[in-house]
Amino acid sequence: MKQLLLIGIGPGDPRQVTYEAVEALRRATVFFVLDKGTDTGELVQLRKAILERYLPQARYRLVQVADPRRDGEAPDYVAAVQQWHAQRASLYARLIDDELGEGDVGAFLLWGDPGLYDSTLRIIEQVREHGIALALEVIPGISSIQALAARHQIPLNRIGEPLTVLPGRRLNEQATLDNVVVMLDGRCAFATLDDPGLVIYWGAYLGTADELLVSGPLLEVRERILALREAARRRKGWIMDTYLLRREA
Repeated sequence: MKQLLLIGIGPGDPRQVTYEAVEALRRATVFFVLDKGTDTGELVQLRKAILERYLPQARYRLVQVADPRRDGEAPDYVAAVQQWHAQRASLYARLIDDELGEGDVGAFLLWGDPGLYDSTLRIIEQVREHGIALALEVIPGISSIQALAARHQIPLNRIGEPLTVLPGRRLNEQATLDNVVVMLDGRCAFATLDDPGLVIYWGAYLGTADELLVSGPLLEVRERILALREAARRRKGWIMDTYLLRREA
């Protein structure tokens, strides 16, 4: 049976890797790294920096492969994601079967937390459907949501109120925006809102040297966020951001 670890490594700062995650890193002998292309090559380098920091003397293999691309323009979002997951599952099954030998422990280093807006656990279920027997362990990590709240020095929850977490493409379907965390908002859905009562707490590249933070009444700061976001995306070729919207009392 193949041994596999899914290790949450936080949103970018190597200091936010938990001690449990470090112990898991030290057990692994093969690390699988998906390369999404030149625009996001920095993400691969950040993973390598974490390994160099915590495994300076360790002997391990790094298996780096090109990540299948999802059709971002497909009209059926769910179908496109399911197809992408199937492609990844086929790739993972091949990698695990070919690269993990007797006594090896494989690992994927996952941004944030494996249980929050990460597809790997769903993909691993499909890997098992390919006939790969796995002994799986999941190590939680600090999420970008936690980092966002810490950077802005705010609690995520308010007394007696729920906290909603959703992707940007679903923001305009939300009936109430009293306390909403938005992730994966590539199209800046917040810019379409005209509610004067909303406050936004926004962050990009959380936990890295390029971290950006903006907060304030949405209508007053949204143009600043859009300008910062576009300039950063052009400079780096990619962006990771998230934000909290809430109606202040």
